[in-house]
Amino acid sequence: MTSLTSTSSTTAPSVAPPPPRRGRFWRSPPGQPRWARPGLLGVAALAALLYAWNITSSGLAPYYSLAARSMSESWKAFLFTTVDPAATLTMDKIGGFLWPQALSARVLGFHDWALTLPQCVMGVVSVLVMYRVVRRWQGPAAGLLAAGLLTVTPVAASMFGHAMMDGSLIMCLVLAADQYQKAVDTARLRPLLLSALWVGLGFQTKMMEAWIVVPAFFVGYLVAAPARLGRRLGRLAAAGVVLFAVSLSWVALLTFTPEDDRPYVDGSTNNSAVAMVFGYNGFNRLHAGLIEGGALASGRTVPGDGRGNAGDAGDKNGAGSAPTAPPASSGPGQPGSGQKGDAEKGGAGRQPSTAQPSGAPSGGASDGTREPPKLSDAALWLKLVREPLAPQIGWLYPLAVIALATGLAKYRWAARTHPARAGFLMWGVWLVTAAFVLSAIGNLFHTAYLAILAPPLAALSAAGTVALWRAYRASPGGRRSWVLPAVIVTEACWAVYLAYDYTSFAPWLIPSLVVATLIAVLALGFPRGNVRRAGLVGLLAGCVAMFAAPTAWSLSVLNERYAGSAFDASAGPPPEGGAGPGRVIGSPSDAAGTSGAGDGAGTGDGAGAGDGKGPVTMTQDTRTSLTADEKKLLAYVQKHNGDAEYTMSAEKTMFAAPYIYAEAVPVLPVAAMHGGDVMPLAEYQELVAAGDVRFALVTEDGARRSRIGSWVRSACAEVDPKAYDGRGAGDGGDRRSPTLYHCEAADAAKP
Repeated sequence: MTSLTSTSSTTAPSVAPPPPRRGRFWRSPPGQPRWARPGLLGVAALAALLYAWNITSSGLAPYYSLAARSMSESWKAFLFTTVDPAATLTMDKIGGFLWPQALSARVLGFHDWALTLPQCVMGVVSVLVMYRVVRRWQGPAAGLLAAGLLTVTPVAASMFGHAMMDGSLIMCLVLAADQYQKAVDTARLRPLLLSALWVGLGFQTKMMEAWIVVPAFFVGYLVAAPARLGRRLGRLAAAGVVLFAVSLSWVALLTFTPEDDRPYVDGSTNNSAVAMVFGYNGFNRLHAGLIEGGALASGRTVPGDGRGNAGDAGDKNGAGSAPTAPPASSGPGQPGSGQKGDAEKGGAGRQPSTAQPSGAPSGGASDGTREPPKLSDAALWLKLVREPLAPQIGWLYPLAVIALATGLAKYRWAARTHPARAGFLMWGVWLVTAAFVLSAIGNLFHTAYLAILAPPLAALSAAGTVALWRAYRASPGGRRSWVLPAVIVTEACWAVYLAYDYTSFAPWLIPSLVVATLIAVLALGFPRGNVRRAGLVGLLAGCVAMFAAPTAWSLSVLNERYAGSAFDASAGPPPEGGAGPGRVIGSPSDAAGTSGAGDGAGTGDGAGAGDGKGPVTMTQDTRTSLTADEKKLLAYVQKHNGDAEYTMSAEKTMFAAPYIYAEAVPVLPVAAMHGGDVMPLAEYQELVAAGDVRFALVTEDGARRSRIGSWVRSACAEVDPKAYDGRGAGDGGDRRSPTLYHCEAADAAKP
């Protein structure tokens, strides 16, 4: 029988193993123990169960799902990743993560489960590839354990079960690690280029976060690849060319396409894809203003929109919300409100109030913008080991760090090309680089950011567990045999520390960890009778002590209450006194002004999250159908719109959202998410003169911030809501809600 820690089967070398029979996929391939393939299939089945369990109620992230809806209807919108079917305005980031979702919606129809399905598949693929990477490095036992640990990482269990960008990134990076491993083992160029290709594709899903792994691959290949130094450097240079070519392909597309033939780039103040990617979504997150033209990550904008427009000095679709915050409404019945109030309230002439996007952090200025809270120096660098972030990713911190330290120490005098040392080096640099970058970022607005730590933590923890078990078996009763029990105790103490504040969630967990730890220490440290059997009992108990807590958190996603949302990955219970999963910013106790949004972000049951306690809840509930009044408004517009190119213009994306979700009509968004008009007033007037825009939705507040909105209110005629049997401000509307205006071609000449 093959040993648990064996890396190969016991088949005699003189006898060639029989080829596997077709259709018997559950049998391990030659060279692997019998239990490897069935075990892997079991882990993959668990992953599929966790990720797909709530697929039909996974929900929609208001901003991203709107772009997915538009991309599923228009190939131009698909290419440029725009929020509207007419491809007028891009998202405030590269939308490559939405390409699989849009294709799925195009084939299966627009549903939350259709957007989530590709993420579930990506999660299972990541688990399977994780096994292959670690198996080559440390054997099938470590590979199987690494795949299992990745599966039961809480943030991953929630992330892969929702339609969000980070799942695509993790799959790309794990596939990149797989090809890197081939390259560093063989010094071949092709797998190194494929590794660079996967990192470049990861850049299309999460931009610069994908480059976090580049130092790890560069150092690992430069140090350990079996080739001369000059050849190693040359091949790394070739991989760098592929990496930058693939990474910057979308940026180049936007940069070199004439502005008149492409959409406006949101997330920038100068219509620049470079500024949006490397400014707003990159270096400006570390220090504001490093890249000129990038919108401020706080939601405040620099006056001017890059097209000669004065623009908006701080309105991010109604309020200065946090980076990547969707333009969701806090009013009843609006997209993202999550409130179960009467969706019919609020007339079509005056839409329901949208004074603030749900989930926007408080704090703020007189102009309605809201600054994100700032962390103290201690909170900044310790947030990864504190609530509420640590329970989502940090259960394996001690084990992974010990494994990394002992692995590098063990192989410090090994040959330069030793594969074990190369693996520890690569995973270690990945872990340290990712932890440093996440710690340096002042505010982590989404726990899904943490997922980039999951692969190195799983790989190092699995390798360390198997290595410590092998060392224990090699010296039974010796001094080294106490290393494994000591590590189990350390890891269990850390798990008890993290779980201590969540006793109401799993009251059985801490007692179970204590009992399992005692059994492991007694069985491993003081074996009696059959030493081998006692060791196996101790190993099993030790695994329970080390891995039961993250497993419990991950299994909680089977209860929709603990599954997180499409806007933020979060498994398990919220911190005591917190408002639930959502926008997480380090340690609430260390942040200045971490209260909830003043208006109260809507939750699924209508409860507001703006109670000033802990993280802000982001709703899963996005309305994708029109109210009766909105249907009347749309019917009226379409009846009187003639052959106009756009059904109407909308001051903000959030006002256009119901019509795009429900009917995918070409609504022209006038203002970018981060403030400023997407086109000069003269260009908008040309559209009116040509009859391409005949109706507009404008608010009083928006008119004060937008030249286009101000011009529409002064030059065009307000449509009486009674014309389409709607209701105005006096009939339940709101002065902050959009009003419908009709623009004649002759109006374009008005100043």
